[in-house]
Amino acid sequence: QVQLVESGGGLVQAGGSLRLSCAASGGTFSNYNMGWFRQAPGKDRYFVATISWSGVRTVYAENVKGRFTISRDNSKNLVYLQMNSLTPEDTAVYYCAASRDYGITAVYDYWGQGTQVTVSS
Repeated sequence: QVQLVESGGGLVQAGGSLRLSCAASGGTFSNYNMGWFRQAPGKDRYFVATISWSGVRTVYAENVKGRFTISRDNSKNLVYLQMNSLTPEDTAVYYCAASRDYGITAVYDYWGQGTQVTVSS
């Protein structure tokens, strides 16, 4: 059983940056591919980015490509989402998730509780 805890959310002005972190415990972190998702009020949860277990491969949603960077540190059981050039449309609860699959269609087995990101105009 893997537990995931996100942190780093908050309020930021448009054009600003935030770095989200997700701490994993209870399993072998390097066995899992990791993903970030987000859910805005009244909307479905959408894929943001994913990173392979080794950190070599990454995939991004088109609307964050070039602005967001996913990375991981297997020695610390952490995955990060660096978010730059934020816009109000990035406002959402951000979730990290763990999967033994890889790619945008992967099925995720474990989810964190989410961290709120609010971007003011």
